Order: sequence, then structure tokens, then C-alpha cells
Amino acid sequence: MPRFSAHIGYLFKDLPLLQRIDAAAACGFKAIEGRFPDGIAADDFRRAAERNGVSVLGINTPTGDAGEFGLGAVPGREEAWRQTFAQALDFVTAVNATAIHCLSGLVAPEQRGEAERVFVENLKRAADQAAAKNIKLYIEPINPRDQPGYFLNWVEHAADIIRQVGSANVFIQYDFYHVQIVGGDLITRLEKHLPMIAHLQCSQVPVRHEPDGDGEINYPFVFAEVDRLGYRGWIGCEYNPRGRVEDGLAWARAYGLGIPA
Repeated sequence: MPRFSAHIGYLFKDLPLLQRIDAAAACGFKAIEGRFPDGIAADDFRRAAERNGVSVLGINTPTGDAGEFGLGAVPGREEAWRQTFAQALDFVTAVNATAIHCLSGLVAPEQRGEAERVFVENLKRAADQAAAKNIKLYIEPINPRDQPGYFLNWVEHAADIIRQVGSANVFIQYDFYHVQIVGGDLITRLEKHLPMIAHLQCSQVPVRHEPDGDGEINYPFVFAEVDRLGYRGWIGCEYNPRGRVEDGLAWARAYGLGIPA
């Protein structure tokens, strides 16, 4: 049966960040993930996870300056990337997280060739640093409708980047929402790239809400196929709730989530 993680950058946004961990646990989530938690002390974050008995999964790298969305592939920002990656690595190590999602960033069309070289080189160094602390690296294709100019859009491009990096410590974070928007064919592409995939995420298309029956993706079928293919990792709930998170978890009752009746 699929295991679901709460993305605390999206869920329970009416609460302060650390209280979102409490709320996720109260709804039955056994793991959390999220953006880089600026302004939150690692010790406080770790204690909040420990008191709730939840695992901390992937944390994004910091986004950079205003108007940026990550620095991993941005030419001319290599030193800033090294600093923000070191910041992320220190944080995830301190909170006993398992992975870092390396945001590639926004790149102009004329820079894409250079950006690919920068991304590969940055990931090579980062992969070794993370492996030394038993932390995995993720890269995630993000659709250009939601994030115009984002460097990494296609699953196939992510797979090629990983081959170029040549490290056993870099993986794909496969978000059904983004993949559906950029090419679809969710299950065939999942199966093809499964050896490179370490984490899944879900939300409905075209509106990024609960992964229920109101949208393009047949999630009961998708989750059954995830099981059939032998995936044993987590599926991150990275969606914008229509209302209260608790009220929107009807889709998840079959998987053991929701406030007990």
C-alpha cells in the first residue's frame, strides 16, 4: 500500500511551520517534506519531528535571491549555489532528513547549453558531499506553465542529467502533476525511469488540489500501478487544499490518513 508524506510547504498553511508538523502527525502522516525552512532553527525542527514520531524526507535547497527559484543550473551563480547547498546539507543533516531536492533555477533560453554544463558540474560535487553524510540528492522536472523559465522540465532530461553526473547518489523526484502537464503517459514513463526514481509526489491536474477523482489523473489507478511496479518509497502530498486539509482527506481514508472518526 502506498505511503504518503505531508509537504508542509503546501499543507496546513494556516499554521506556523512547526505546528504544521503536529497537524500532519494528527492526520496520520508518518513522514514530512518541504521547502527550505528559512528562519527555523534546525534543533527546533528536529524536536518537532521527533515528538511526533515522523520521518523527515527531502528538503529543497534555498531559492536564492528575490525572483530566483534555485541556483543549481544558473550560470554565474556557482559560488552562491555552493553556499546555499552547504546550508541545505547542514540543515538536513541536523534534522535527520534523508534527501535534498536541488532546485535547478530559472534560465534564459540562450543560456540553456551553458546551464546544463553548470548543473552537471554542480551536482557532481554536491553528490559526493551529500553521500559522505548519507544524504540523497533529488532533481525534479517542473512544468513551465507554473514556473516559466525553469531549467528542468522533462523526465527524460532529468534522466540524461543523471547519466552525465555519473553518481549513484542523484535521483529523480517524479511529481505526477508536473509529468502529466509535460507529456503525460504517467505509468509508462514511471516504469521506464523507475531505477532512477527515489521519490514520488502527487496532486490533481489542472488545478493543483487533492489527488482525488476531480481532475485529469485517475489516482486510484496510479497508486495501484505504483504498488504493482514495486515502488516502496514515499509519495509526497504536494497540493493546495480546497479548504481545510482535514476536510479534504476523503481520498486518503483507504490509505490510513485522516482524523479518526
